[in-house]
Amino acid sequence: MSIDTILIHPGYCMPISHYACMAQANTVIFEALDNYQKQSYRTRTKIATASGMLQLTIPIKHNRTSKKHQLTFEVQLENKFHWQRDHWRSLKVAYQTSPFFEYYEDSFEPLYTTVYDKLIDFNLACHETIMECLQLEKDSIYTEEYFRNPKPPMTNLRHLITSKKEPDYKLPEYHQLFHDKHGYLPNLSILDLLFNEGPNALSYLENVDLSTMIAQNH
Repeated sequence: MSIDTILIHPGYCMPISHYACMAQANTVIFEALDNYQKQSYRTRTKIATASGMLQLTIPIKHNRTSKKHQLTFEVQLENKFHWQRDHWRSLKVAYQTSPFFEYYEDSFEPLYTTVYDKLIDFNLACHETIMECLQLEKDSIYTEEYFRNPKPPMTNLRHLITSKKEPDYKLPEYHQLFHDKHGYLPNLSILDLLFNEGPNALSYLENVDLSTMIAQNH
């Protein structure tokens, strides 16, 4: 399935569902002018570990002095916590024995040793690294206005950023490192697919049925 243009939120090492949509779209538009919402994939990603699913969450600075909502592109990271160090350690422990972690390790480690001030800058850096590892080239731009009701040829997929009560997107299963312990864990971070499937990850994404993801918009 090929779609022309998708409107989607940037997130932290986004779920497989996001990258399946991006792999099958001609153009990707990232929403930057929405109001920041808590408890979403903007600041969290889910990985598989020996103990089960683990959620990694980025701490942000909350705007306590203003009654106005923060826009996505304004959100700042709370770097007084060693969250990058902790996240990288978690990723290494979880995936160091996966088939392709060592192959991609040098690409991802700089993301966790470089200091970023804004959430959107860190998320974009993660996205660019992931796209490079997938060898997936797409035109990606950011919104310059807020589209309340996007019109064709733009497909609104902003709902995918919600991490609570996530629908079953009917994603095909692939080999996961701890499947024998916890069963198959669906729609984890794209990193899980990449570290387990390596170069086969792009073919997987290009063959996902997007109908359930698009249907959630209606």
